[in-house]
Amino acid sequence: MLKAVIFDMDGVIVDSEPLHHKAYQKMFVDFNLDVSNALYESFTGQATLAICENLCTTFNLKEDPKILVERKRTHFNYLFEEDQELELIEGVFELIQNYFNSGLTLVLASSASMQNINRIFKRFDLDPYFNAKFSGADLQASKPHPEIFIKANASTGFPSENCFVIEDSTNGIQAAKTAGLFCVGFDSPHSKNQDYSNADLTIQSFKEIEYLKMKSFFE
Repeated sequence: MLKAVIFDMDGVIVDSEPLHHKAYQKMFVDFNLDVSNALYESFTGQATLAICENLCTTFNLKEDPKILVERKRTHFNYLFEEDQELELIEGVFELIQNYFNSGLTLVLASSASMQNINRIFKRFDLDPYFNAKFSGADLQASKPHPEIFIKANASTGFPSENCFVIEDSTNGIQAAKTAGLFCVGFDSPHSKNQDYSNADLTIQSFKEIEYLKMKSFFE
């Protein structure tokens, strides 16, 4: 029986990728990094620290990765306040309400920092719908490691067979499956060149996974 849903945030709940992209590009310029589109896209779903550690290794930087993290977050913080294009993904608020009103437990599991998670939730008034929020930035390992989904699933109080994950990235889908969870891959126009082949179900609209349509997978 379906009891809980675990949401990713970036690319699933909110279209913050354009802001992250702008912030990363500014940081790349600051450190003279020539990051290809393919390399940048491979980072989708990972925490900022893990990305910056990868950059330091790839480009043999002497700087502490945390310096890159802080620079990127400084740029993002400015953009968050000044850029008016940030908005919820089409149909996601209606889906959240649909699940909540159907009695499901909702949990967030995002690679974003908790500071950014809280700002997004405050801006769009999402806190009343969610029982818990997890930030990959606070954990030992980043997606595709399953740690965040194992913790998110445990917080629901239900076995893994009663929960599913909504993800939009290759790394996130791999993390969900390694955690033993049913995973819906959201083939979002905001998440480019991601691999959805390991997802149990791939969608392009949230109307495809409304409660009455999803509960049959768990009966």
